[in-house]
This record gives sequence, structure tokens and C-alpha cells, in this order.
Amino acid sequence: MTEQERNDYFYVCALIEYIARETKNHRGDIVKAIGEEGIKKLLYDAEVNHCLSFEQVSDEVISYYQIKQGTFDTISDCKYSIPSYLDIGRLYSIMIEDCAEAGAEVQELINIFSSFISDKISDFKTDLYYQNPDYLEWSYREGKLLD
Repeated sequence: MTEQERNDYFYVCALIEYIARETKNHRGDIVKAIGEEGIKKLLYDAEVNHCLSFEQVSDEVISYYQIKQGTFDTISDCKYSIPSYLDIGRLYSIMIEDCAEAGAEVQELINIFSSFISDKISDFKTDLYYQNPDYLEWSYREGKLLD
């Protein structure tokens, strides 16, 4: 993966996280609404969209893909500070790079965001996000949180 591709995946992952927080949806629901071709388009447009605010791009994506408000609110009841959407985007982009076979990065993005680990990472009432990234990656690979 080139440095530009890394940046594009980081941007798109952070955007998905941002949209999910704004619309109170599971991250997998956002990816499902956008679809594989939509993800590819977001990656293609990422270099240009970097110049725009997340709010603007998010509004456009929500409108274009008709993403409805959900009820998956993992932020409102948190007592402590939560990681930023950029922090979470970075984590997802690292997992994609580590787990994906060459040429299968888009599918890996969809798989990770649609897996159990995504909801676990999004539960900011726990400390899972702060665990070693290798632990999160291998838990994802094994399909369960490792002991």
C-alpha cells in the first residue's frame, strides 16, 4: 500500500466513524448503506475531499446515500473523554493494512466495519479502544475477544 493509499484509507475510515457518530448508527450499517462501489468512490475522491470539512463531506454522503438516523449512541452516556473520530479512523486503517491481502483492501474495510469488533471498539464505556492494536487485530481475525 502506498503512502497515498494509506492516507486515503485513513480519511475514509475516519469519515465512516464521523458519519456513524452523527447519525447514531453502527459502523457496519454505514458501510452497508454506502456499499462497495460507494467506498471505492470515497477512496477515489479522498485526496480532494481532504480539503473539505468532515461536516460538509459527511452531510453530502448522508444525503446521497440516504442514511437515516439510528439509535446506536455510544457517546452521550460516557463519563470520560472519548477517542476522536480521527483516532478511531487511524485504528481501522491500520487494521485494514495489516489484515488485507493486496488488492482486497476495500473488502477488508467492509469486513472489519461489519464485524463484531467494530461495535466493541465503538463501546466507549469500555477500555477496548485503548488495548494494544495487535490484540484488536487478532481478536478480529479469531472472531472473538481473546482472553
